[in-house]
Amino acid sequence: MPETAHDLEGPMPETAHDTPWADRAWTAVLERTGQTAAEVGPRFPLYADSESGTWKSTSKGSWTGGFWAGLLWLRALASGAPQDRAAAAACTGRLADWADQDTATRGLIFWYGTALAAGPGGDRTAAALREKAARSCLAAYDPQRQLVPWGAAFGGPRMLARVDSVPGLVPLLAGLAAEGERAAYGHLMRHLTLSRTECPPRPAWQAGPGDGWMPCAEPAPGWSRTMPWMLLGLADGLHFLADGLDSRAAGALWEAVEGLTAARPASGDGFTAPWPAPGDRLTAPRLARPAPLASSVPLAPLIPPAQETHPSGPVDTSAAAIESVALLKLAALARATGRGSEAERLTARARQILHRLCTGHLSDRGALTDGCYDAGRALAPCHELIWGDFFLALGLALLTGRADPFMT
Repeated sequence: MPETAHDLEGPMPETAHDTPWADRAWTAVLERTGQTAAEVGPRFPLYADSESGTWKSTSKGSWTGGFWAGLLWLRALASGAPQDRAAAAACTGRLADWADQDTATRGLIFWYGTALAAGPGGDRTAAALREKAARSCLAAYDPQRQLVPWGAAFGGPRMLARVDSVPGLVPLLAGLAAEGERAAYGHLMRHLTLSRTECPPRPAWQAGPGDGWMPCAEPAPGWSRTMPWMLLGLADGLHFLADGLDSRAAGALWEAVEGLTAARPASGDGFTAPWPAPGDRLTAPRLARPAPLASSVPLAPLIPPAQETHPSGPVDTSAAAIESVALLKLAALARATGRGSEAERLTARARQILHRLCTGHLSDRGALTDGCYDAGRALAPCHELIWGDFFLALGLALLTGRADPFMT
């Protein structure tokens, strides 16, 4: 009988052959983390110039603060040094003001900012902060729209569905027993349903009349982080909602994974998903069978352009780093549920991505360069990004067996 998702324990198997280049990169990234900490002090790094390495920072952390806290916890757990642990714990504590802010990016802030702290770090204060933030997000859940709205904290329309609100928020909500699991499933499926009504997937939608949704122009379809964010949400949904998913629901989520990681999903292979009533198990979405893919259609590039419609524009290494983590999580789930060939396929691509990042885009000082914050606004289009550094470090930790796939 195949193992369940909850049987996952310990590091990724068969990683010894990855260690020479990955170990060097891991060391370099942690050294860069120390340099960054010394430069920014109690502030939060956002992005750094690739030439000078100087950081643009913020006092509050914005939507990226959890990644800096998570990176500090990766360093603390690796070094075991009391001063590193104290720095990580203090950074997590500085996220507290975001707990009641009206933004769905609290998933990114509080899952990645507390998971390592509350889990392997054993930090009770972080665990309490995570629960407070999770309950605040659950209170914001809109049962009619089946999502936690994007929110008004950063300005603009409140009732948006954006794909970057999926990762982090799914496990954050799922930790609140049955009610939280239903909200996490609804949130995941709402975004999955909307994003896959177009090809390439559209990352952002605004609530329209009745129960309708209207496409948003920004971020545009073809945004580099659409697919990685969704894959990460799917991986966390398959793991953290495992007890509530019936076999059809789990199978449907795996179909979505296969569609997103294949060469190119065909246009129009969308979903309509039934939403669970209180007390129901989480039931399967109804997926239209995708059109067959031509064998000549290429796989997505290891390092995607920041905008698919502008292939000659800047690339986005941060999107690739996110994808590598999502793929390694999905590979662990596939291996634990008897999908051996799928696990090998996912792991192979993740390894290729990480190798390309470490050999082609990692500076001598350990910075992941060539990340693109916002190509449309020409904001930090070829820079080191704090979430890029975090996901590169996490991907290396997973690949080399230093971390469990679902400790964060």
